Amino acid sequence: MEAYIFWGLKSIMKKDTTTKKVIKTITEDIAKYILDLDISEVEFIDKELQRVEKREADIVAKCNINGNLEILHIEIQNNNDSKMPLRMMRYYTDIKTLYPKLPIRQYLIYIGKDKCYIKAGIKDTDIEFRYNLIDMHTIDCEKLLQMDTPDALVLSILCDFKGRDEREIIKYILSRLRELTDNDEHKLDKYMLILDTLSGNRELQDVVKEVAKMLRDTRFEDLPIYQVVLERGIERGIEKGREEEKFKSMAIMVKRFGLPIEQVSKEFGEPIDKLREYLDKQEI
Repeated sequence: MEAYIFWGLKSIMKKDTTTKKVIKTITEDIAKYILDLDISEVEFIDKELQRVEKREADIVAKCNINGNLEILHIEIQNNNDSKMPLRMMRYYTDIKTLYPKLPIRQYLIYIGKDKCYIKAGIKDTDIEFRYNLIDMHTIDCEKLLQMDTPDALVLSILCDFKGRDEREIIKYILSRLRELTDNDEHKLDKYMLILDTLSGNRELQDVVKEVAKMLRDTRFEDLPIYQVVLERGIERGIEKGREEEKFKSMAIMVKRFGLPIEQVSKEFGEPIDKLREYLDKQEI
């Protein structure tokens, strides 16, 4: 069955040219890792709610949620706007007007650096209105780090580090992203863009850039990714008898990581001339 997701996304990013692309990319991730909702078959619809105030990052998506037909409204907020409860109620009435027969779930996800003071509803003389308020500060980053997926890793930048050294956390995130994307530079660039964007809400962009530079300047043989590629190449190439896999790993070491061909040839136990011949024929 199908459901509708209304994203009232005000300020998750300042980069107008990439805002919608990044938000659409992490829609399912936020639902899965933060809201514990299983959504699929996402189809974004941009002009459903005409009365909702227009903002660059407003997104409407049609999708399947846990097999039930529902409406899910999510607002991402990075500052303490005292009018948020009123805005959420207005969203509710606008959505309910369009879809009177469908149940509505509403979530406000606070991702700002400062402590969250936003109220989770309105209580007046003759009315009581409430929605779900999720403060990312209350989520231990370890929960997402342990999931060990690129999607969870980039979202962990918004969580509570529990007093742990931020550089060490970010170093782990960056190293694991490279490993988990399996040296796919296009995929890695996508997650790095998301990480860079989200880190701005914690004023950690400079730290991310600093750690990324440090990792680039570090010898690859000192990093986990080096051992991963090395062991994977040896395992696939030797144990499974697949020479192509082995030489592909060697080529990655030389062309992407910039390691000396002599060193790679020695590590993998292959003649340097044979490796040069392979490199001449491949585009890595």
